[in-house]
Amino acid sequence: MVMRSRVIGSGAYLPARVVTNAELSQRVETDDEWIRQRTGIRQRHIAAEGEFTSALGLKAAEAALGSAGVKADSLDLIVCATTTPDETFPATATRIQHKLGMRHGAAFDVQAVCSGFVYALAVADNFIRLGQAKRALVIGAETFSRILDWNDRTTCVLFGDGAGAVLLEGAPANGAASDRGVLSTHIYSDGEHHDALYVDGGPGSTRTTGVVHMEGREVFKHAVIKMAEAIDKALETNGLTPGDVDWMVPHQANLRIIEAMAKRLNLPMDQVIVTVDRHANTSAASIPLALNQGVTDGRIKQGDLLLLEAMGGGFTWGSALIRW
Repeated sequence: MVMRSRVIGSGAYLPARVVTNAELSQRVETDDEWIRQRTGIRQRHIAAEGEFTSALGLKAAEAALGSAGVKADSLDLIVCATTTPDETFPATATRIQHKLGMRHGAAFDVQAVCSGFVYALAVADNFIRLGQAKRALVIGAETFSRILDWNDRTTCVLFGDGAGAVLLEGAPANGAASDRGVLSTHIYSDGEHHDALYVDGGPGSTRTTGVVHMEGREVFKHAVIKMAEAIDKALETNGLTPGDVDWMVPHQANLRIIEAMAKRLNLPMDQVIVTVDRHANTSAASIPLALNQGVTDGRIKQGDLLLLEAMGGGFTWGSALIRW
């Protein structure tokens, strides 16, 4: 017998303000066709003034708890993946913990940029597997709009704000690939490619926040290779094949990358959850936002095998297999 982390609830939150490609074209030299052709994005949500990452994460967390019919005081752990914390410290997770009314257990942040949710899921899953937590809330929340140069058309068109969350609960299982819950997680990093995707600031260097810089072609090239390796590892570990996957829930960075990964797995696009057109790249929030979309619209059903994969600055990358 083993302990599996079953997903018993999911939730999401998107800020009210929607910024279309047409609106962006009034600020920088770009147009709707140029953005759509290269990324698949047509709009993104932008947090309001004073609407912090913790506020987005709190809404998603409340929705996840509500969908499971679970109270916050039954949680043992909150892991929040974010690149855009409210403050240098304390952790954004602790602000969410306080606002939820959780007065025990632990809450902390994980920083792996766009791979953050997979990293946070891996951390929470291991806590549950080891018996150190029974229930864990895993959140991906970002106000990425606040680290963008809104005069740089190569980056400002790509990102948006949002939050998503899943609630995990430990349950005994047989240790087979047919078990419900998180089957395995696989996380990696390589600091060699720092200059391909980074923010030019921080409290320990410039004492400023900085803005995003990216070499798009370099990121695309590595994303396809690295995520493919992570996917192969996930399937191999569990004795599964691409044909066993019911849904791919990828990081929503670029439609071309998503299509390339689906093609490699021989998965039709109608078995891929795609939200990049409406949400743009919400970094650590993108996978849980897409996951919740698939759950709420009824596509993802109990027993389905979900493949999650992501890559972010660092480089960081990873994958996870979940039996719903």
